[in-house]
Amino acid sequence: MSATTAAEYAVAPELPDVLPPVKQRGRVRGFIHRHPTIVIGGVLVGLMVFIAIFAPYLWTKDPTALAPARRTRPPSELYWFGTDMLGRDVYSRVLYGSRVSLIVGFSVAVVSSVIGALIGVVSGFVRKLDAVIMRCMDGLMSIPPILLAIALMALTRASVQNVVIAISVAEFPRVSRLVRGLVLSLREQPYVEAAIASGTRLPTIVWKHILPNTLAPLMVQATFICASAMITEAILSFIGAGTPPIIPSWGNIMAEGRALWQVKPYIVFFPAIFLSTTVLAVNLLGDGLRDALDPRLAKRL
Repeated sequence: MSATTAAEYAVAPELPDVLPPVKQRGRVRGFIHRHPTIVIGGVLVGLMVFIAIFAPYLWTKDPTALAPARRTRPPSELYWFGTDMLGRDVYSRVLYGSRVSLIVGFSVAVVSSVIGALIGVVSGFVRKLDAVIMRCMDGLMSIPPILLAIALMALTRASVQNVVIAISVAEFPRVSRLVRGLVLSLREQPYVEAAIASGTRLPTIVWKHILPNTLAPLMVQATFICASAMITEAILSFIGAGTPPIIPSWGNIMAEGRALWQVKPYIVFFPAIFLSTTVLAVNLLGDGLRDALDPRLAKRL
């Protein structure tokens, strides 16, 4: 064996340590190239979650602290987003307000998806209950979500939990119709018919064959429900039917600043920008997931 050959064999074992990171970077670049909306939406949503979690450490003040002597101050080095008519720091209130919107959005998405999935599966498999359940869902869907949420909030006291419940009641009928349509098509598939013919119990069929095939469209639908819930919560808070005024939320901040909109527009502008950016990020994430998970829209198998 020559010296050159011996040297090649000596460095050969180091190649596996170098190649995997290169391949991994290539896969990451490929994923970003194929699904840019997922990346952009995910980064923006992650940024908003980071802001909501670490709001106390991002140079904020007490969002409820009153300082009448410093009211309606314009944005400056001391008050980055200015102050409102009660002297409260708008920057701190906007950052803390992200917690309310994200909690409401994520909670409504989870609650609506779970309840809607259960109702949709029952309606799709139990034909005797299908007509009754779907007529009830049609009745709920005939009422505009915001009006239904306002009516439900009028019967209860203002709180974040009641806002989540009110918006979830308005959203889960749409999820149930989506899941029902999927179940009606899935139960005719050969593997489901084979499971039924072999004597498999209905709960096992639903758990192993039906629910896994509904997760992808259900996940996409949940992102759109999350975005819709954030907007609905802001509307409810803006008209005084949502979270209590003492809790800083983007809707409450805009409601308190609408009287000074023409002379102090920044009080409404900053929470509106944060709300629009968050809703846009969630919608981008949902569009990207739809393109990635729907085999008819995927660019390659």
